[in-house]
Amino acid sequence: AAGPAGAIDDRADLVPNERPAAGRDWAWRATLGRHHQNVDPSGLDLNLRASDEDDTAWVGLYRDDTGEHQLRAGWERQGRVGPLRLLGSLQLASGGFVGGSLTAEAWLDPAERVALLLGLGRTNLRPYVNLNFDPNDSTLLGLRGRLDAATDATLFLVRDDRLGTGQRVAHLVLRRRFDAANAGSVALFHRSGRAAPGALLVSGTGVALTWSHADWFVRVAYDPNVSYGESDMVRLSVGLRF
Repeated sequence: AAGPAGAIDDRADLVPNERPAAGRDWAWRATLGRHHQNVDPSGLDLNLRASDEDDTAWVGLYRDDTGEHQLRAGWERQGRVGPLRLLGSLQLASGGFVGGSLTAEAWLDPAERVALLLGLGRTNLRPYVNLNFDPNDSTLLGLRGRLDAATDATLFLVRDDRLGTGQRVAHLVLRRRFDAANAGSVALFHRSGRAAPGALLVSGTGVALTWSHADWFVRVAYDPNVSYGESDMVRLSVGLRF
């Protein structure tokens, strides 16, 4: 099972929403991804997001090479409650899936250089195609640090706290903006756990690289033991902001 967030996003990604262009109500982002697996069927994912400064609405469709598919939709809202910055999300999908998550960020120093991250995700346990492959029903604990004016790092752990699978995913994400048009990120993660209680214990380390230039971005990722199974995945995604 996968994590309760948008199709290529993670629950610790409390970065500000993309601002709409002058005179427009929403900033749009479209992403097309090819997900190649060496054991299980490969597939395509199409995701469309619309954001203003506080809210994001999105819809996604995943279809594998056998014709199996799932339509997903969601809503996210960012805001402040006292010293906390919060990200809440709700997801729905064909097949009867319902899920949600809440992530909180609290800066630990007046200069806002180090922040504590706490999160919780819950679902109705129906099947869900979501493409960060963290546990759905889980807790999140992490730290975010601003290394300089253009660079930040996030270290966080997502773990199953409901189904007894022992699933844990440790993430390290480095982001840097080079200039007004160019930005990049490197995301490392280590996964361990079982697909279900009593199943084979698996572990693996993956990486995702993202480059953004002006309104375009591309991401390539190696994702071993997808959904705690035997299949390894290579993902290539391209997107456009408009």
